[in-house]
Amino acid sequence: MHFTWLILIGAALLVVSILASKISSRYGIPALLIFLALGMLSGSDGLGQIHFDNPLIVQQIGSLALVFILFTGGVDAHWDRAKKYIKAGLLLSTVGVILSTVLVAAFVVALFSFSWLEGLLLGAIVSSTDAPAVFTSLRSNAIALKDGIGETVELESGSNDPMAIFLVLTFLGLMYDPTLGVGELILHFVREMSIGLVCGYLFGMISVLAVNKLQLEFEGLYPVLMIGLVFFAYASVALIGGNGFLAVYVMGLVFGSRKTYFKRTLSRFYDGVGWLMQIVMFLILGLQVFPSRMSNVVISGISVALFLMFAARPISVLLALAPTKFSIRDKLMIAWMGMRGAVPIILATFPVTAGIEKADFLFHLVFFVVLMSVLVQGMTLTPAAKKLQVISPHATKRVHEAQHGTSIHESSELMDFIVPFNSSMIGRSIMDLDLPSDALVVLISREEGTISPTGRTLLEGGDVLVVLGSKDISPSLVGKLAS
Repeated sequence: MHFTWLILIGAALLVVSILASKISSRYGIPALLIFLALGMLSGSDGLGQIHFDNPLIVQQIGSLALVFILFTGGVDAHWDRAKKYIKAGLLLSTVGVILSTVLVAAFVVALFSFSWLEGLLLGAIVSSTDAPAVFTSLRSNAIALKDGIGETVELESGSNDPMAIFLVLTFLGLMYDPTLGVGELILHFVREMSIGLVCGYLFGMISVLAVNKLQLEFEGLYPVLMIGLVFFAYASVALIGGNGFLAVYVMGLVFGSRKTYFKRTLSRFYDGVGWLMQIVMFLILGLQVFPSRMSNVVISGISVALFLMFAARPISVLLALAPTKFSIRDKLMIAWMGMRGAVPIILATFPVTAGIEKADFLFHLVFFVVLMSVLVQGMTLTPAAKKLQVISPHATKRVHEAQHGTSIHESSELMDFIVPFNSSMIGRSIMDLDLPSDALVVLISREEGTISPTGRTLLEGGDVLVVLGSKDISPSLVGKLAS
């Protein structure tokens, strides 16, 4: 195909994907599902008839996209709030991943013609959760969860990808060399994770110093600098035997927790590039799938997906979080939020490129499991949160940090405040909130859309107020809205 045609088709798919994301916002359908569906429709078995069958390219593009998505996830994790739940997040990303892997392996070995190594490989591939898919669904329904649940799932999703990748590569290695010892594998794991953690912290501090001290002539060069630093960190850590994916996630955590110049510019840039990476990754994954081959995995796919959602995930979460103070309702919600996304599909390309037996079957099985997870869990997150009574009626959430000029000492933020349906402020005007003179309600989001408010605008239940001001106003404003 002529290169110009490739550009035209790629651009058209990108634009259509973005326009289709409106469906996600309006109807609560996970954006991941829409992007994957567009890729499948454009593929050789779909209407677009684009023949694409190159698992190695999918793996390489997916890995590059995953690097930046992990870094962005670290930056957006808001370490000041999430650090209280690091124990729970790490328990889920280590103990939880291992338990889920073993449970899925035992299930497929017992029911299907899988060896233990093949079962463990499948379990490791589907053990990774997808935070962006979860929080996109929650945001589209204007749902805010009680403190700790969202932060824990966010930490888990950012840190369990490196663990899942390590297990997949380990089990693939054992398929080629069954003589590898347990001690050698444990040593390899400790070395990879230790190097990733230490180097990730160092690169995070280097990136903060680079942005604050270099004083580049053009503001637009700072995002370019960060792209270079992120991929340099991943590649250099991987080359010295560390876990590059863990390194970039920790780098993002460190960078996001420090004050830097141009933070708002960089935040918007990360958000845009993160979405671009996700769309490209999902589209190419959809192109790689051949729906005609999925008829062979329907029964096994439904069985594995249901077992993962209703048994393996809840059991692993309940056991992993046993030492924590989360209630049983919180744990069940965390379990239901363990939606699978693009990472398992990317990991499913590893057996294909390695040329192992059942590789194509595994790839389409994993794809089917992910689709089931997105459809069932993604479409029922809001009802589940209401049923388990874990919705916070007046939670606050930082959206963007407002930064004027290049000062890193500005305290103004854009924050979301949800008006509870039982609030005494319903039917009263914004002026009745008695906000400080330096605070301003800049936007109100309602079910029918967004409005630009005035002081006389009347509040309604479920309104999301976007307020610009100091974070010190949060407790008093939350109290007024909740009264």
